[in-house]
Amino acid sequence: MDDTKTSLLLKRPVTVKVIVTSRWKDEVQEQLKQQIGQLDAQIQQLEVQGQRAIAELQKQSLTPPGPQVSQQIDNIQIQVNQKKSEFLERKNQSLQQMQQVQLLELEQEVVQAQMESFFRIEKGENLVQKLNVEIVIRDGVVEEIRGEL
Repeated sequence: MDDTKTSLLLKRPVTVKVIVTSRWKDEVQEQLKQQIGQLDAQIQQLEVQGQRAIAELQKQSLTPPGPQVSQQIDNIQIQVNQKKSEFLERKNQSLQQMQQVQLLELEQEVVQAQMESFFRIEKGENLVQKLNVEIVIRDGVVEEIRGEL
């Protein structure tokens, strides 16, 4: 086998950066608003489901409810509160992201995503250089590809 002809196909991370434009800011803000709206709806739905489950238990039990029923009601309330806390945390993160996006300056580059691509490496090539690849996008259009392909 001839060593000079061998190559290897590898996978590498590719950083996707966007150039901040007013259009990009508007789109990101709108996505975040939708996420927040969905989280609010999920919180409301969760509370309604919890109340229904508790009401159903109370309807089926004696008056006053026995210790087992009281424990079930407490468990439902704990589960509802835990899930609600998760939703509120995610909502808070989205609100913070909205603030951060508002503070970004136009024409600034920000990392938006991480992708993967395949590349061929051969004997004598610099692996480190081949691993450093970035794509720069402006309003969805690739403006620049940086690094060795």
